[in-house]
Amino acid sequence: MRKATIAITGLVLLSFILSIYFYPQVPEQMATHWNSEGEVDGYMSKLWGLFFMPLVITGLVIMFLVIPKIDPLKENIAKFRKYYDGFIAIMVLFMVAVHLQILLWNTGIQISPNAVIPVGIGLLFYYIGILTENAEQNWFIGIRTPWTLSSERVWKRTNRLGGKLFKIAGIAAIFGAFFPELAIYFILVPVIFVAGITVVYSYIEYQKELKENERK
Repeated sequence: MRKATIAITGLVLLSFILSIYFYPQVPEQMATHWNSEGEVDGYMSKLWGLFFMPLVITGLVIMFLVIPKIDPLKENIAKFRKYYDGFIAIMVLFMVAVHLQILLWNTGIQISPNAVIPVGIGLLFYYIGILTENAEQNWFIGIRTPWTLSSERVWKRTNRLGGKLFKIAGIAAIFGAFFPELAIYFILVPVIFVAGITVVYSYIEYQKELKENERK
């Protein structure tokens, strides 16, 4: 946990260092948003363009580090904490990569976000699959439906299935890098599919459990 915290802190600091380094090189109005076809459709002032992402990263890291302390089932989070810390590190690394892509674009090195984001999100989804498979019952992390939160057995079965599906969604998202104009669909469609399947599956499993309990 200590090593993970040091690594995460280092990545957060790196995001600010990159902003400071690129400060003299970027224009007063920075491109900061792209549409699904990879065309710029949003700008920010230089100051916000440089430091908005590092501030967002910092806020998210604080939130994710607080969650294990406030969850009523925090003793369960402790059981898979190494996977949780790994998720935070990968998420921050992905956001720093996006931040670097924005900075480079504004210095003239125009790497399309449609080439960077699908790969990053794909790897993030794949690791979410690993995290989900190992998550114990809690209120913040994993696939949380009324039925998984009501039954430990339903939680385990649903999250094991969800973990496998997230891995598949991650691989699908990476393929989006080969089809830039369709990349958004390679990301969204699998995630919607995973969400729908796991919600229905958790309900069915809970109903099965109720019927089994009635027979006893």
